[in-house]
Amino acid sequence: MQPLIVTLFELLYIILDLFKWVLLIGVIISWLIAFNVINTRNRFVYMVMDFFERVTEPVLRPIRNVMPNLGGIDISPIIALLGVWFLQSLIVRYGMMM
Repeated sequence: MQPLIVTLFELLYIILDLFKWVLLIGVIISWLIAFNVINTRNRFVYMVMDFFERVTEPVLRPIRNVMPNLGGIDISPIIALLGVWFLQSLIVRYGMMM
């Protein structure tokens, strides 16, 4: 039973690592769109932007609802990244004890 739990912890760690990269890429794409480096009228750019928004928005929306309004600054991705790093550290610490 123990190898199964360790494998599940490893899988969860990998999923969190992938989400971390998706979150970072989504932030970079939103910056590029905000500074008019890439154009959302391009169909491919719109599809990529839509994918990253659909994947990250369920995590970022509750954080944005709790956070106070900071003007034009959105720090919800930073808080989400801190949460992912915290969960990964818990997995590493308690996954090794098993």
